[in-house]
Amino acid sequence: MKKPTFVISAAALGLVAVAVVLGLRPGSDPVAAVQTVTVASADSPSLARLGNQQVSPQELKVLLSALAPEVRQQMLGNRAVLEGWIRTRLAEKAVLEQADAQGWRQRPEVERQTRAAAEQIVFRDYLQSVSQVPAEYPSEEELQQAYEAGKANWAVPALYRVSQIFLAATEPQTMEATRRRAVELSQKAQASPAEFAALATRFSQDRTSAERGGDSGLQPLQQLVPPVREAVARLKLGAVSDPVQSAAGFHVIKLTEQQPPREATLEEVRERLTQALRAQRQEQIAKAYLDGMLDTATLSIDGAQLSKVLEEAR
Repeated sequence: MKKPTFVISAAALGLVAVAVVLGLRPGSDPVAAVQTVTVASADSPSLARLGNQQVSPQELKVLLSALAPEVRQQMLGNRAVLEGWIRTRLAEKAVLEQADAQGWRQRPEVERQTRAAAEQIVFRDYLQSVSQVPAEYPSEEELQQAYEAGKANWAVPALYRVSQIFLAATEPQTMEATRRRAVELSQKAQASPAEFAALATRFSQDRTSAERGGDSGLQPLQQLVPPVREAVARLKLGAVSDPVQSAAGFHVIKLTEQQPPREATLEEVRERLTQALRAQRQEQIAKAYLDGMLDTATLSIDGAQLSKVLEEAR
């Protein structure tokens, strides 16, 4: 069974707020993860090349290691996304090569922005290093208290287990024939719902679910394509739908299980809640550190100069 999908209310989001100063770390942007222009040599290994530019296996490893675990898993499971990143990265390097050839890095405005960006990188990285949260935080008691305080805000939406027979239809010349075939399979399944799995295994063109008798697992309605979502919302448990057309083709749907919305258990939200509490504590430590820096010396602000700058900026 898939892990439950959680919906977090606005009240719960307050718990996970993180200060801007502890936002994205260098390398958290997939496209900007590696900024150095790499000129490929004849014998250096590469995943892809564009003129003088290359993306190396090591560069892709750096990208993946910088991502959050769930994002990394999504990228590893989606070759098209990875190849899209590679194409974007090569184009970026080619543009940077042209800019360097024209001395763009030495332009005064670019140098100013480069210094400002470098300062922010150092600031964020150092501030994170001095605001580390103790490894034992939160304790089991603190975790339980936070869960109880926001219990109503952690919700598992209604879940639906759907099986389908899918027939692809994207070409106009085959659309009507595919529709008639879908009607035929729908009528057979409606006449004998117990045979749905066998029909799906034999005829469905979604081979991943077909291998499971058409079962696509438990999921909230929001994860279904709109036409299928609407059909599932109308179906009674165990019923089979008429053919439903989407942009990809025709779906014959059977609703095999439905679970009502409910509050998530502590075990279901433990990892997320722990991360939220640690992020909140790190924000508090960072703020205290910054406040302490302001307290180490006398702070003075020249009101006249400030007013002058504001006036000139208008």
